[in-house]
Amino acid sequence: MLTHNPKANHGAYPDSLQTILNIRAADESRRWLVPWQRLSREATPLWRLPELAARLSIAQLAVKDESFRSELGSFKALGAPAALIRLLARLNPVLDPAQLLSSNNRGQVSGITVISATDGNHGRALAAAAQTVGCQCVIVLHAHVSAERESAIAAYGARIVRISGNYDESVTEAARLAAAHGWHVVSDTSYDGYEAIPRDVMQGYGTIAAEITEQLDAQQAEPFTHVLLQGGVGGMAAGLASYLWQHYGDQRPRFIVVEPEQADCLYQSALQGRASRATGSVDSVMAGLACGETSPLAWQVLEQAIDDFLTIQDEDAVRAMQTLAAGSPRDVPVVAGESGAAGLAGLQVLAADPARRAAVRLNGQSRVLVVNTEGATAPNVYEALVGESASSVAKRQARWMVDHAQ
Repeated sequence: MLTHNPKANHGAYPDSLQTILNIRAADESRRWLVPWQRLSREATPLWRLPELAARLSIAQLAVKDESFRSELGSFKALGAPAALIRLLARLNPVLDPAQLLSSNNRGQVSGITVISATDGNHGRALAAAAQTVGCQCVIVLHAHVSAERESAIAAYGARIVRISGNYDESVTEAARLAAAHGWHVVSDTSYDGYEAIPRDVMQGYGTIAAEITEQLDAQQAEPFTHVLLQGGVGGMAAGLASYLWQHYGDQRPRFIVVEPEQADCLYQSALQGRASRATGSVDSVMAGLACGETSPLAWQVLEQAIDDFLTIQDEDAVRAMQTLAAGSPRDVPVVAGESGAAGLAGLQVLAADPARRAAVRLNGQSRVLVVNTEGATAPNVYEALVGESASSVAKRQARWMVDHAQ
């Protein structure tokens, strides 16, 4: 399903949104994350896929590949750690935010416990950052989170709490436990009375957008005309769209949000004109996007920033994973997880239908960006869906890079 957002604003970035997300705060978070040894020192790749672009009848296709961001394998390595830094600095103003991820502060933060619900990647990033700074971490997992993802989180020292419900129920349980024990929720979704930390998480994602603008400048390349962003609760989409909008002003690209049809909370929000709930089961192979309720804070940005909302089926995401893994003589193979491939899946769905192409103004002059938000963060699931192990795809990727080295 595809719907256009009549409230989309193509003027200058509004002053009303500056208090929610802005480039200054995003760049500040980026500086504070630099010392963390678990993050790559280099910008993540901006792959060009000319052969796939030709098959889709567009001028250019680029993939910002967040699987290279860190050992954590996803863009979430930017959000939860950035929010944790700001939280600890608020709780103890003596601490230097720029040094929190590079020095031992255990004596000052060991008595602090942070907690969050997660579908996997956010909780893993929070656990890893908490382990680095020396505070305690509790992660609430819902019934659909795999044992493989649980083990990956526990490996960073987090205490795991399991519930039998879905993601939204795990968010409620995390808030209940925090209130009962005096812990601090570090969530990427906002709710009544809880906005500061979700805002900090979204600001962390601005690093991705900052790198994109720098990479385009270095390549002396034209800006993108279309950017497809994964949905979820809306945090990543808001973080990137706000930064790119503020950077390009009234020349900003067309932003399209993609989410599973059974977890369509942002699509429903667009239809209803307010932050809303999904209408489906929420259970999707795209685990990181299996969210039933829109973050109200993110929606304040998305309501003006996003031009179109698109839902896709699970098989669309799997097909996109396979497309990226296959590569070609001209296109580098890319390891993209189930949620990571959703942007390309949305593009493939749009490109295959003349009416949808026209609706989003996709044509032979379009320059399109998608974001691979995660690698194979659940390797067994990846291999089952792609038919090849992530390590095998990575080896083919490495060979391709050697063969195409300048």
